[in-house]
Amino acid sequence: MNVKTQILNNKKLLIVDDETDILGIVEEEIRDSYPDVQIDTATTFQKAAEYLRTREYDLVVLDIMGVRGFDLLEIAVSLNRKTVMLTAHALSLEALKKSHDSGAIAYLPKDKLGEIVPFLEDALQYEYETAWKRLLTKLGDYYSRKFRSKVDEKLI
Repeated sequence: MNVKTQILNNKKLLIVDDETDILGIVEEEIRDSYPDVQIDTATTFQKAAEYLRTREYDLVVLDIMGVRGFDLLEIAVSLNRKTVMLTAHALSLEALKKSHDSGAIAYLPKDKLGEIVPFLEDALQYEYETAWKRLLTKLGDYYSRKFRSKVDEKLI
């Protein structure tokens, strides 16, 4: 665990994905660095929406496909929950822009799950625009290669 920053300690997270193996990987990555974090998981839109409406969360991580992630994002943002979008199948420039414009604080590719903790720390620690700038500093080249289009803070 990073001794300098322990921002996820004792925080409450909701992680939503229809793939239980992804939920397990994300939870393990977070718990390896932050054993005291509280994590709820959901594999359906209905369960995630119920959790969002009845429980408090410091940070929400939503898959886009399979659980109606953008609909859940709308609920989370309306409840002032910082939210990160996580995707493999919807990895596109359009989904990145929609995530940004809909109020998500980050947009992460699933093939970066091994690096998820620093991204979640940034999402929780920084305000909206600063978090996006940090994300694009770290992943701008990755996105540019994937989307075959320059992705930087001017784009969003």
